[in-house]
Amino acid sequence: MKIEGPGIALRRLLCPLIPLLVFLLLSPSTSFTQTVDEVIAKNIQAHGGMEKLKALQSIRITGKFTRGSFRATFLQENKRPDKVREELLIQGLAQIQSYDGKTGWQISPFGGRKDPELMSQDDVKSLQIDADIDGPMVNYKEKGHKAELVGHDSVEGTDCYKVKLTLKNGDVRYYFLDADSFLEIKIENQSNIRGAVVFTENYYGDYEQVNGLYFPFAFESGQKGSQERSKFTVEKLEVNVPLADSLFTMPVTKAEAKANPK
Repeated sequence: MKIEGPGIALRRLLCPLIPLLVFLLLSPSTSFTQTVDEVIAKNIQAHGGMEKLKALQSIRITGKFTRGSFRATFLQENKRPDKVREELLIQGLAQIQSYDGKTGWQISPFGGRKDPELMSQDDVKSLQIDADIDGPMVNYKEKGHKAELVGHDSVEGTDCYKVKLTLKNGDVRYYFLDADSFLEIKIENQSNIRGAVVFTENYYGDYEQVNGLYFPFAFESGQKGSQERSKFTVEKLEVNVPLADSLFTMPVTKAEAKANPK
């Protein structure tokens, strides 16, 4: 009778266990997988880190907008806390949408409306999200949002973490974060607008570093599933520029000015 040495016996014992250990290490159901908070923390770090993000007080972005044969210039300005102004400039006319932290308003000269007007609650929802200079995933719990890691998905061949963010207002966003860089590649939006659910998607790329923070310098937006998208190309991005609060405040109309002369 042949007696095995202790080393051989140990190897015989371990061999059947090795495939099981590999499966457990790679299985998404084990404790080794990322939590949603860990993935969000890595996303924040990928953009430059919380310290640099919190030092960001204002942003001014200028660039080109295209949709099919349509061409325009766009401008977006953000200021803490919760202020945003977005302009689309064509042949000397500016379509403006702005939110000052409390009120959303717009000027739509292409529709023949040159006076500022209040925006509806549904229409202002996207502006309120844009006004969050950090983005809704940062400190999402404090903002009343809910986050869930719903696994992996692929975006044009790139493996991504998929984070579901249910906003305080009931809208839902799905963030597709590059599994290597943890930066956003795509965001799908599910919004309730005047009783109808609207699905849109945004694609992000050409990340560049400005003052220690990474921003996308190219992004596209459109209806989910549609090949027609609005394209934005950033030409200049400035941080911590002085922006007056009056930029975001709804100006008085000509009628109001006549009714209340100084």
